[in-house]
Order: sequence, then structure tokens, then C-alpha cells
Amino acid sequence: MKQLFTFIKKEFKHVFRDEKTLLLLFGLPIVQIVLFGFALTNEIKDASLIVVDYSKDAATQQIIEKFRASSSFMIEESILGTAEIEEEFKYGKVKMALVFPHDFEKDLISERKASVQLIADATDPNTATTLVNHANAIIRDHLQEISPEKPNLNILIDTRNIYNPELKGTTNFVPGVMALVLLLICVLMTSVSIVKEKENGTMEILLVSPFNPFMVIIAKAVPYLLLSIVNLSIILLLSVYLLDMPINGSIALLFGVSTLLIMTALSLGLLISNSTESQQAAMLISLMGMLLPTMMFTGFLFPLENMPIPLQIIANLVPSKWYYIIVKDVMIKGLGFSAIWKETLILTGMTVFLLIVSIRKFKIRLS
Repeated sequence: MKQLFTFIKKEFKHVFRDEKTLLLLFGLPIVQIVLFGFALTNEIKDASLIVVDYSKDAATQQIIEKFRASSSFMIEESILGTAEIEEEFKYGKVKMALVFPHDFEKDLISERKASVQLIADATDPNTATTLVNHANAIIRDHLQEISPEKPNLNILIDTRNIYNPELKGTTNFVPGVMALVLLLICVLMTSVSIVKEKENGTMEILLVSPFNPFMVIIAKAVPYLLLSIVNLSIILLLSVYLLDMPINGSIALLFGVSTLLIMTALSLGLLISNSTESQQAAMLISLMGMLLPTMMFTGFLFPLENMPIPLQIIANLVPSKWYYIIVKDVMIKGLGFSAIWKETLILTGMTVFLLIVSIRKFKIRLS
């Protein structure tokens, strides 16, 4: 028994001397509790709502004030036509539109009923459903409040979900899963490529050969680039023919931006491979460092706009966030390069930065 306690004491000392073990034991649970409990929420706050009031009477103003008092919406009043409203949705400027027709109050008093239209951006069906439900509740509450003075009134709500009328979940999850799969596989595969040569002892042969170090890195990345494009083709075929996911935009543009994300992931994988000494360490960093941030900060599981500002800033560093926006714009909304140039430029900058750091890291190790 004494020997057992001695060994247990020894193991405790080993655990408390190892900073990495302590980090995993205590740091990871704290981070997960804080993120899942405080920052990550499906509650909708300050969703951009455009109000188009063609009636401009006391009844519409009362309802608008109800919406303004809600923390779910951030109101912008405007007079736009149908085509202009759709243009606002195309470029992601609004989440929902509330449209009052002409003579709203007149119809409500004379005919005891009036209609209002809700237009929601259904590229994210969960958010669209939540916002429409909030809007319905606000309007129903208003009717109940005025019922003692004006009984038997009714407001007919016409709901229109654009881009995804059937509210299919695939329009949200397919772009997110594409970003997750491409990023994780490419980073994981390339992260062990160079460190594997070091472990096998074949790196010395490459170092003494006349082959340019830059070419070594390129040669490591090209096979994974081509295989990942094949992987992308399979994902798109399954999405279209098995999951009924439409591709409303240019397929060439979709392949182009996807290739850019693959290059970003390959550059990150090479950097990890150049910075580690074992395949196990490289794989652990790739999985732990990419899986959690990609799932949390891409936007397809948790709305980024509801997170605290520091986490929104961190999300900007995750490449999959920008790719997710691009894929939704191209595949679902059918937009062209003019709508996604900013996100494409950010991904390009990330790729160039990671590639330069990776090459410099490789040269430093050569010296």
C-alpha cells in the first residue's frame, strides 16, 4: 500500500511539473465553459431590419416603435421598391424587411383587418425562422394591447423567405461543412509532410541535395492541392445531386475561391510542419488548433454578430469565416466577383503571409 501511495505521489508530481498537461486539464475546460456558456448563443440580437412604410400613419408608427423597443432588431427606415429591397438582401445589408402597404390604418379600421409583409433572408434558415417568429410575436402583442379600445382587429402577416423558400437546412450547413472539411483535411495532411521527413531522417538528404528549399515546399504542397480539388468536386457533386443544394452562381468562380482556401490551408499546414518536431505534435496542433475555431468562428453554427466584440475580432483571423461568406454568396445568391472581392482579397493576404512565414521558417531551420 505504501508503494502505491508513493507511485500516486510521483504521478501527481509529474502532472504538476508538465505545463502542457496542466493546460489541457484546466485551461481547456475553462475556455470551453466560457465560450459555450457566455459567448456562443443562438439568441438573435440587433438583427438589421429595414422598415418600408408606404402608409406612414399612426398605426404603422405604433408597430414600428414596438420593433424599435425590441433588442432583437436594429431598425433602419427607408422607402424602397421591391427590386431595391432585394438588392439590400443580396449584399447582406439586412436580415429582414417589414413592409407596410398603402392605407394600412384605413384598412385596419374600415375592414377590421390589414396586411403586412415580412421578407426574411433565409440563407440561414434558423436565423430567418427565429426573426419571423419574433416579428409575429411583436405584432400579436400589439393587437392584444389595443384590443380593449379597438376589438376584433386582425393583421394578416405575409411571410416571404428569399433564397430558400422551403427553409432547407442544407443551404446553411453545406457551405459550412465545405469550409470545415477542406480546411481541416488540407491542414492535417500537409502538417505531417515535412516533419515526417525529419522523423524518417530523409530531410538531411534533401538538405544536401542541390534542390532549392522553396521547391521542396512547393513539391510537398502540389499533390495535396490537386487531391483537394478532386475532393472539392466530390463534395459539390454530392451537395447538388444528393442534397439538392443549388449552385446559382459561377462554378468557375466557386472552384477558384475554393482553390484559394485550399492554398491557405496548405500554407498553414506547412507552417505547422516546419514548426514541430514530431508527427503526433503536428497532428494534435492541427486538430486542436483548427477544429474548434473553425466550428465556432465560421458562422454556420453560431451567429458571429451576437458574440462579444473580442471574439468577433478573433473570428476575422479564421479563414473559413471568409470562405463561408463567399460560398453562400456564390452558391445561394448567385453573386459574382464584384460582391466577394473583399473576402477574396483577405484570403489571398492570409495565404501570402502564411506561405512567406512558412518559407522563412524552413530557411531558418536550414541554417
